Amino acid sequence: MTVFLAGAGCGAGSQTAELQSIMKRAAVVAGPERLLATIQETVSKDGCPKRICAVYPEEILDAVKEAEKAGGDACVLLSGDSGFYSGTRRLLPLLKEYDVRVLPGISSLQLLAARLKRPWQEWRLCSAHGVDCDAVYEVSQGRPVFFLTGGKLGPAELCAQLSEAGLAKLPVYVAEDLGTESEQIHSGTAGAFAEGTFAKLSVLLAEAAPERPRRNPGFPDDLFLRADTVPMTKQVVRAAVLSLLAPGQEEVCWDIGAGTGSVSIELAMQAKRVFGIEQNEEALVLAGKNRRALGAWNLQLCAGKAPAAFSDLPAPDAVFVGGSSGNMREILEGIHKKNAAARICVSAIVLENAVQAAAVLGELGYETEILQIGISRSRPAGGKHMMLAQNPVLLVSAKKTVEEES
Repeated sequence: MTVFLAGAGCGAGSQTAELQSIMKRAAVVAGPERLLATIQETVSKDGCPKRICAVYPEEILDAVKEAEKAGGDACVLLSGDSGFYSGTRRLLPLLKEYDVRVLPGISSLQLLAARLKRPWQEWRLCSAHGVDCDAVYEVSQGRPVFFLTGGKLGPAELCAQLSEAGLAKLPVYVAEDLGTESEQIHSGTAGAFAEGTFAKLSVLLAEAAPERPRRNPGFPDDLFLRADTVPMTKQVVRAAVLSLLAPGQEEVCWDIGAGTGSVSIELAMQAKRVFGIEQNEEALVLAGKNRRALGAWNLQLCAGKAPAAFSDLPAPDAVFVGGSSGNMREILEGIHKKNAAARICVSAIVLENAVQAAAVLGELGYETEILQIGISRSRPAGGKHMMLAQNPVLLVSAKKTVEEES
């Protein structure tokens, strides 16, 4: 016998001729009730093939065995295309003892692109169907994003994420019930759709977020709005911090004592999500302006004092401590409690703070190193140039030893 894992398309009108032919001669056609309802006019209604409602892998296996007992083929219907976020990947290992053929179908992605008269090869493809999805990060990668939606994350919830991040004006499309008689396609903005109500079978297309600067770490200082009363980590030090923390594209980062947001913003250019913690109201306003100006949409600024502000934050992979307000031990212990394997970099301008940070991190089982950065910049002096030294900065970097991590 042969088991066909078949993409059933979007509605009866998008089923392929190959699928219709296979369904007519199969002993069993299995799949969700919604898909079985689309084949009423494709196959006979005399009980052959037998229709079996099957959603979970064990139910599908039972349906396949029933086809085997009947001496015929089994056709398993999968929504859309069999290769696009379908159950094919999970089912193939369970069907090793059978001759399995995978049939493609027309996906909601293809159908929406056709309706909009747009090519889709440059889109980012993302599933928010029953899984966590960071819509802000996805649209910040420079390309339109197609979202499969479902479960807790429908189009409205994804648009709410975008709107809350400052992308309320981002153009989006919501397509409901593609390929059916109730199909509707809406165009608007993330802000307008954040409070909307949409059909259970909906997909979302969001345009790319406004471009942000693309360059290596160490943005020029004059790129940031500044204030005399709000400290800022300078360019060369900032580049060293990014190098020491080495944030990954799928990682969560914290910036404690965010100030103008310069480190937070540069981390946001490298990582998936960044949380900038700051207790100074003036600094928060300034950091917010820099965030918008530089398009760091995946940066969330958090008003509060560390470590109390940690309680509602996701565990970090990398943390920069730019200010401790006398709570160095409590802050480092709080980071360790959230994620003992997090990489940490502490900035200090007085030796005592660096020594304390290294001592506490050592107690917590981290391998530490202290790096001193001394910067001198040239300035004109009587037709010539002289070097003007700036205050040295101490960076305490820390990571768990290999033995500790394992």
